[in-house]
Amino acid sequence: MLLHHLSALGRTLVSYGHSRGSRLGFRGCRAFCTGESRVYPAEVGSTQSLYRDTVLLPRTDFPMKVTGQKLLDQEVDIQKKCGFADLYAWQRKRKAKKEFCVHDGPPYANGDPHVGHALNKILKDIRNRFEMLRGRRVHYVPGWDCHGLPIELKALGEIKTSSLTPLQIRQKARAFAEEAIARQKAAFQRWGVMADWDNCYYTHHGVYEAAQLQVFQEMHSKGFIYQDHKPVFWSPSSRTALAEAELEYNAHHVSRAIYATFPLTTAPPNIGSDVDLDGVSVLVWTTQPWTIPANQAVCYMPKAQYSVVKRADSAQKLLLATERTASLSSLLGTELETVGTLTGSQLEGGICRHPLVPDSFVPLLPANHVTMVKGTGLVHTAPAHGMDDYSVASNFNLSVECLVDEDGRFTELAGAELQDLAVMSEGTDKVISMLRDCGALVKEEPCVHSYPYDWRTKQPVIIRPSRQWFINTASLKDKAKEALQKVHVLPESARGSLLAMLDRRTYWCISRQRSWGVPIPVFYHKETGKALINKYTMSHISHLFKAKGSDCWWELPLEALLPEEVLQKSKAGPVADYIRGDDVLDIWFDSGTSWAAVLEETNFMADAYVEGKDQIGGWFQSSLLTSVAVRNKAPYRSLVVHGFVVGEKGEKMSKSVGNVVDPEVLINGGKEPGMAAYGADVLRWWAAESNMFSEIHIGANVLNSARDSINKLRNSLRFLLGNLHGFNPQVQAVAPADMHYIDQYMLHLLHKYSIKHFVSMLVTLS
Repeated sequence: MLLHHLSALGRTLVSYGHSRGSRLGFRGCRAFCTGESRVYPAEVGSTQSLYRDTVLLPRTDFPMKVTGQKLLDQEVDIQKKCGFADLYAWQRKRKAKKEFCVHDGPPYANGDPHVGHALNKILKDIRNRFEMLRGRRVHYVPGWDCHGLPIELKALGEIKTSSLTPLQIRQKARAFAEEAIARQKAAFQRWGVMADWDNCYYTHHGVYEAAQLQVFQEMHSKGFIYQDHKPVFWSPSSRTALAEAELEYNAHHVSRAIYATFPLTTAPPNIGSDVDLDGVSVLVWTTQPWTIPANQAVCYMPKAQYSVVKRADSAQKLLLATERTASLSSLLGTELETVGTLTGSQLEGGICRHPLVPDSFVPLLPANHVTMVKGTGLVHTAPAHGMDDYSVASNFNLSVECLVDEDGRFTELAGAELQDLAVMSEGTDKVISMLRDCGALVKEEPCVHSYPYDWRTKQPVIIRPSRQWFINTASLKDKAKEALQKVHVLPESARGSLLAMLDRRTYWCISRQRSWGVPIPVFYHKETGKALINKYTMSHISHLFKAKGSDCWWELPLEALLPEEVLQKSKAGPVADYIRGDDVLDIWFDSGTSWAAVLEETNFMADAYVEGKDQIGGWFQSSLLTSVAVRNKAPYRSLVVHGFVVGEKGEKMSKSVGNVVDPEVLINGGKEPGMAAYGADVLRWWAAESNMFSEIHIGANVLNSARDSINKLRNSLRFLLGNLHGFNPQVQAVAPADMHYIDQYMLHLLHKYSIKHFVSMLVTLS
């Protein structure tokens, strides 16, 4: 549409040229538009000399195409001459009635920039420039997320952490992060992103860490942060607890699912005489056989119907959900004859014998999480290794004994046969073998299902209890939902995902067993293990971090971290009774408190957060929860959620597939044949014309199309400039009232287009 109007304006200017006594022949126009000779020799000899001076052809030095190194040099030259680096500072100094703030979600400082960064940064830049054109003063501070396990692992490489002190690990991780930041920052500047690149924020700087601890302090004083011993997602491959946002679900994970029996030793008292439970075994199903040794109960659905069935191929009698009988009959390859039925509520008070633990008996208990989608309708319950299982244990005061260590291996509590075996491999083999030997194994089958993996090591995680620090998100959930209703979400469909994730999250584990991060400012009593943490200790540590950075947690003696005046105010004993804690804060808490560290000038509120859809369960949510806990409101007025960048055919970007597009190669060209230099303008055009709310395709065809569009625009501009050659507006300009009607009409159309269509397009984007 824009090109159409520019072309029309070009025709108007040609008409205007006629009014000045000029004449542009068809072949002369074609020569100009195709890049041929400026003067198309229509005549030869003396005839040519007669007409040469009477034909006014377009003249301009503006080229129709710029390619190769010349293109790259020209883009860099334009950035320097036009003061791209000073644009942000200039607009901050000008007078404006309104201010507009896009808060930059910090990219992770663990590698080179990629096309996902390009899409995100350029979309933010378009929005900022649009608001600047509207007369607003833009507040935009770029930042980086600098802590966390991925950086620590990459920085250490093959070095064993046991040979390094925490300070040595932090030194290597910091150097790695700062190198990645330098590369990413240079790329963002090359893409033309408007910002003050000398004043960014970094989550590993002392001022930021101090602001983060102030949020932690306030949340702790309000009771939202607490320490507890409960099941968490645990990564044996990285030996640390993980939050939900740090998990990736592998839809192709294969588990060894089993059906096992728990002999019923004490019949439920509410069973009538018409149901014979003599010799009956409760049939359970699980995809995690290694958790069977930790079983403490078998759960049922109170309102469901259950059946006692007898196998046609043996004398075995089983108790299972009536709804699951047909499926089990097909799976086992035998008829299951129903010999009695009862409701789930009648199972209350029943007791079973544990198949693997001698003299151990487990109760039948009601639970809301039992479903009939798979399995038997009777759920094996190991409180130490399941979130729902833990809830049952809390309600019925069951033991939550952990049989698995930090490396994912059975401890001595699991027995001599299982000790030291990795639970996800040889430990599972052994448990299944033990069930088979004791006659409790009914069936084993492979089960392909979605299973959580560590987002960085790409290895399966387990659930195990651990003493960790948590945020009680259940108590924040309703306030967060209420605050979210006041936020404009674009697209609106993303709001449902945000609400659903808030519903699923009852607590948030925020402690990590690593060295590279913000230390949790807690001290532990040497004898009792009781935590010493209050407003006095946290305020003192916050001031130290602001002045010295968080390295001082390991650098300073304990007497400096816990001085006498702090101990007196805390009514604590002598400093010699305490040790400092080793855990650091989850990086999602790091980035989730960025509003407190960066948005003070805007009253801790941004007009917009613009990020990819993966941040629905990440930064969007952690920012919301921390802000609601401290300020009872969201830190953003609007959320803009864009899609992921995918290959040209819609496939996921993958190095192994070879479809990864490196923005540096895209701009500067590559060594391989066909890897031409597109320049930054093509990258920005691609981002600007993308349907940002769906998956954004990128590849040779898409990029060539963007380059062609730019060339068409260049050609239209070239045509306009050529027609204006030699035009002196002070002498030759014509007042609109004196123009030909066609000229007035074309200017009217152009003005109407620029006001209506162009602005509405940008408003939609915003």
